[in-house]
Amino acid sequence: MRNAAITGWGMAVPERVLTNADLERMVETSDDWITSRTGIKERRIVGPNDSTTSLSVAAAREALDKAGLTADDIDLIVVATCTPDQFLVSQACLVQAELGGNAGAFDLGAACSGFVYALAVGSQFVQTGLHDRVLVIGADTLTRFVDYTDRSTCILFGDGAGAVVLEATDAPRGLLSTVLGADGAGNKHLYIPGWGAFVPESAELFPEYRPYLQMNGQEVFRFAVRVMGDAAVEAVAKAGLTFDDVDMLIPHQANMRIIDAAARRLALPREKVWVNLDRYGNTSAASIPIAIYEAAEAGKLNEGDNVVLVAFGGGLAWAAGAVRWGVEGVCRDAACRQRPVVVSEPARALAGAVPAGTMPDG
Repeated sequence: MRNAAITGWGMAVPERVLTNADLERMVETSDDWITSRTGIKERRIVGPNDSTTSLSVAAAREALDKAGLTADDIDLIVVATCTPDQFLVSQACLVQAELGGNAGAFDLGAACSGFVYALAVGSQFVQTGLHDRVLVIGADTLTRFVDYTDRSTCILFGDGAGAVVLEATDAPRGLLSTVLGADGAGNKHLYIPGWGAFVPESAELFPEYRPYLQMNGQEVFRFAVRVMGDAAVEAVAKAGLTFDDVDMLIPHQANMRIIDAAARRLALPREKVWVNLDRYGNTSAASIPIAIYEAAEAGKLNEGDNVVLVAFGGGLAWAAGAVRWGVEGVCRDAACRQRPVVVSEPARALAGAVPAGTMPDG
C-alpha cells in the first residue's frame, strides 16, 4: 500500500518575545495567574517585517532542506491558516511565489485544527498516487487580531509557522489513521468577526472597526477537554494500535490543563507528551508542526515510532491522527514513482462505469 512519509520538517517564529511580565504592564493580569491557568510564560509576536507568508516560507525552506529537495520537486502545496495575508489569492500561492516551482497550491481553513486536516488532505494526494511529494504548512499570525485590552484572550496567542514534506513510500509510514470532526453550532464560542458585515457598504459608519478575536473561554475549555481525549483515543484505535504502542503525543498547544487531560485519557507519562506552549503560546495551525519540528530535532522521534497528533479549534472543529515516524521505503527514482497504484474495488467499479472522457450526469 502506498503511504505518505514525513521526510522533512521546518519551523519559523518571529524574533519579538512577549513575556507575561510584559503583559502585566499592558493589562490587569499577573505571571502567576497566566501560568497557573494556561502554562504559558511567553509567546512570539509578529513585527512590521513579519507576515504569514514570511513565516511560512522560512518554515517551508527548512523542511525542503531537511528532505534534500527543492521547490521544483514539490507537486502540491497545502497551507492551513485562518490568517492569510490576502483575500482572493490563496496563502499557498503567496508561498509558492516566494519558493519557486509551479506546484498546485491551495489553502485549508480549520483554525487550530488546520494542520492535522491539511496533513490528512496532503497524505491522500500521495496515497492515491495523484502526487509524489506534497508540502504541508500550518501558519498563523493571530496576534494581529488580538485585543490587548482583553486579558482573557491576549495572554493566549502567539505567531508562527511549521511545515512538513510528505513523500510516497510503500512502507507503513506517515499517517495511519485520521479523525476529523466539527460542531458548527459552536462557531459562536470562538471566532473573529467577518469584514463582510461592515465593508464596503458600512465602512463610513464603522471607521475604527477592527475584527478582534472573540472567545467564550469556559465553553471552549469544556469542549476541548472532551474532544481532545475522545479524538486521540479514536485515532489510536483506528490505526490498530493500543495505548502501549504510542511513543509520543503531540497535542495542540493551547492550555496545559487541556493537554494534561488528553494525556490522562491515553495513560501517557509526561515524558511522552511534547509541550512547548510555555515558550510560544497558542500558535493556532502552526502549533502542531512547530512541536513536531522540536521533537524531531531533540531526537525524540525515531524510525518506526508511533506519534499521536490531536487538535481542536474554531469551528468548533477537532482533528487527530496516528503517524508512524520515519522514511523507510521512500524512493526517489523514476521507477518507484511509476509503480501502479492499488485501486480499491469500489473505485475500480466506479471508474469502469464511466466511459473515458465523460462525466456522470448530475
